[in-house]
Amino acid sequence: MAQNATFEVFQDNANEWRWRLVASNGNIIADSGEGYRSKQGAKRGIESVKRSAPEAHTEVLDSDQ
Repeated sequence: MAQNATFEVFQDNANEWRWRLVASNGNIIADSGEGYRSKQGAKRGIESVKRSAPEAHTEVLDSDQ
């Protein structure tokens, strides 16, 4: 059975909390893009992504426009 992607919460070198979504093959699919002051803040960021993603649309931005 294939393993699903996993959200990881960690502290960066600046002691800020971040999250990343890691595929079963170890590739990073997405990350928080910013640091959070608390671990709970990073976890709230994950929950926000989980709630929003099913409704997200794909928009292709063309630099030739």
